[in-house]
Amino acid sequence: MIQGTTSDAGKSTLVAGLCRVLRRRGLQVAPFKPQNMALNSAVTSDGGEIGRAQALQALAAGLDPHSDMNPVLLKPNSDTGAQVIIHGQPLINMEAGEYHDYKATAMEAVLASWQRLIDQYDYLMVEGAGSPAEINLRNGDIANMGFAEAVDCPVILIADIDRGGVFAHLVGTLELLSASEQARVKGFVINRFRGDIKLLESGLEWLEDRTGKPVLGVLPYLHGLDLDAEDSLDRTQCPVEAARPLIVRVPALPHISNHTDFDPLRRHPQVDFDYVGPDALNAETLRTDLIILPGSKNVAGDLQWLETQGWRAAIDRHLRYGGKLLGICGGLQMLGTSINDPDGIEGRRGCTPALGYLDLQTTLRRHKTLTEREGMIMTEKIRGYEIHSGISTGPALASPLIYSPAGNDGALSADGQIAASYWHGLFDQSAACTALLQWSGLTTPTPQPGADQVRENALNRLADCLEQHLDWPRLEPIINKPRIETAARSGNHHPLP
Repeated sequence: MIQGTTSDAGKSTLVAGLCRVLRRRGLQVAPFKPQNMALNSAVTSDGGEIGRAQALQALAAGLDPHSDMNPVLLKPNSDTGAQVIIHGQPLINMEAGEYHDYKATAMEAVLASWQRLIDQYDYLMVEGAGSPAEINLRNGDIANMGFAEAVDCPVILIADIDRGGVFAHLVGTLELLSASEQARVKGFVINRFRGDIKLLESGLEWLEDRTGKPVLGVLPYLHGLDLDAEDSLDRTQCPVEAARPLIVRVPALPHISNHTDFDPLRRHPQVDFDYVGPDALNAETLRTDLIILPGSKNVAGDLQWLETQGWRAAIDRHLRYGGKLLGICGGLQMLGTSINDPDGIEGRRGCTPALGYLDLQTTLRRHKTLTEREGMIMTEKIRGYEIHSGISTGPALASPLIYSPAGNDGALSADGQIAASYWHGLFDQSAACTALLQWSGLTTPTPQPGADQVRENALNRLADCLEQHLDWPRLEPIINKPRIETAARSGNHHPLP
């Protein structure tokens, strides 16, 4: 199990890389994260949803994502509440205190998934959440040491040296653990190092002497490693090479979801892409060709945020000057005339007026649409996926954006300025991305590698890095920790070659 001293220490990346290394060695490996809190999710082969990081890790292991890989997913829809998803299916909205009381039940789901996976695979690479040293969250913990203790799983602790204070992070985290938990930590990995490793060696020696635990690797800062973000907005962008790039702006909604939709735009050398955060809307940020309203876990709440930030007037002006407007998933719902939430699926019950740019209405329902899709967009083939609770109806949908044998999707306005779709992944395939960029106003887009190829290249680069920089003679005995009961039952445990 990989646990981190902080959020974004590199847990997801290290698990993905280890999955790819073991797969390349011919072993059956699967990822596992007991509990995840994230608004970036993916559709699974069994019709559920899991955190996007676990879907990426499944890809690294050569597997289709499955709900057992992330049995508990929390999708925040307010500062204190979240939708609780168990085994891929939405259960209920809970406030933080309610969920704390529910953890024992959630642990049963976690252990059931764990058992099913250890019966199928040689190895599980487990990812923790946040830090195991969050004192206020330790009681009833199912995400870090509480889980590791329950299943007798060895732990590697990873820390991000680029943030500074890496030795304090590692030693301090270790000190805040119980004696049994400290013994469970088998070693450290230091992530995102830049510079001369010789200048770090005295610190590494001190750390090993101080804790009695080995440093299992110092991983370099991999510039340009483009992997799906678990949750936080990625503001990095490739250098813009075009003399007149296509300018794309996305409001950074408080409850923005599946913003991995925009990774291909961030990477594109002819696109000037950026998010517009709170109180950042001005004449300069609105000098744009395309505005995209993204997915949201609380559409009504994010609509109110758009209003208070001045986005309605800004979009009106943008359209008057010939700009293009695209809504994806929750963004599609925002472009309609109303959003009705009779059961309080995303928060307060009731009907909320929407922006009114498309003649469609949305009603939120408890049943969630979770499916992968294929179709045609602007004469090009496209693959995507749907994750939403809303059902939309109205005349605007008679002019769909995407044509599919399983049912058309979205809307395209009569003047061609406004488009909307429930599908995520609109820009992931190279040809579909090129077609959408041409619609947006980029005359001759340069085709770029599709998202699948970008992920594959990044995972292989990451695995190469781990092969080189991890201390495998010290790491392999930890990974090969005997599971006598499991091995005797399933007969499928094969040591690392």
